[in-house]
Amino acid sequence: MYDIEPFYNWRHLYAAEEDEFSIFYGRQHDEFHFTHTVYNYYIHPQWDSFGAANLYLKVLFADYDYNYAIIEMMGEWNDCIENDIMTLKRQVIDHMIARGIYKFILITENVFNFHASDDCYYQEWWEDVQEKGGWIAVLNMPEYVAQEFRRIHLYQYVHLLEQNNWRTFQPQHLFHFVDNQMIKMLSR
Repeated sequence: MYDIEPFYNWRHLYAAEEDEFSIFYGRQHDEFHFTHTVYNYYIHPQWDSFGAANLYLKVLFADYDYNYAIIEMMGEWNDCIENDIMTLKRQVIDHMIARGIYKFILITENVFNFHASDDCYYQEWWEDVQEKGGWIAVLNMPEYVAQEFRRIHLYQYVHLLEQNNWRTFQPQHLFHFVDNQMIKMLSR
């Protein structure tokens, strides 16, 4: 797993460790010492820890003028035992919402497992953003993981989308693509 890197082609446009509004501001990554693990397997040092045991993320882009963030995720999303959604919501999302971000694109193709619990934090997140015209979109979640999301009806808060060639987009183009999809979905 150490060779699965967060997407890096937008680094010239945005780096969370250089964004003074980011909770990752000032964070330094050691490219030679691997310290974070998922299932006891070392992962690439560019992934950011936010307090979850086996789930990591990278804020690929945040635009405070257009109020959106693109976040790539990696690992095991475990709400049942670890309550990862609470940790994500409290440690990352609440901070971003306070800075004016209310449209979230989560790229989840590297989320290997999802273990569900209740939907309280997803509902809270949805309520926090929807009154401002926001949304939560999950891009490219593996089907076996998406089935668990659907099983507990998280799709009423978190909307699953596919865009396999998202890496060919610039951040603002990916945002416009997802925003248009969300406008269509939410207007039904």
